[in-house]
Amino acid sequence: QVQLVESGGGLVQAGDSLRLSCAASGRIFSIYTMAWFRQPPGKEREFVGTINRVSGHPAYADSVKGRFTISRDNAKNTVYLQMDSLKPEDTARYYCAARNFGFSSSWYDYDYWGQGTQVTVSS
Repeated sequence: QVQLVESGGGLVQAGDSLRLSCAASGRIFSIYTMAWFRQPPGKEREFVGTINRVSGHPAYADSVKGRFTISRDNAKNTVYLQMDSLKPEDTARYYCAARNFGFSSSWYDYDYWGQGTQVTVSS
């Protein structure tokens, strides 16, 4: 099993930056891909981006490309989501996820999930 714990959410203004963290524990060696998803109020969960835990290669949704950056620190078993130039439409609960296989932008392909952290961007 793998446990994921997100942190770093909060209330910010449009244009601000925020960094989310996802600390992983357990059978980390089995994890190949880690991802961030978000779920805006009243909407379905949507893909934000992924990172290959070994190579560090990231991939992003078009809606966040150029504003969000995913990185990882394997020594700390932590993945980060740096969010810059935040917009009100980025308001959502952000979830960290992990899977034992390669890239996927589909939430149902992920086996492990954190509890989420709320990000609210005011205009």
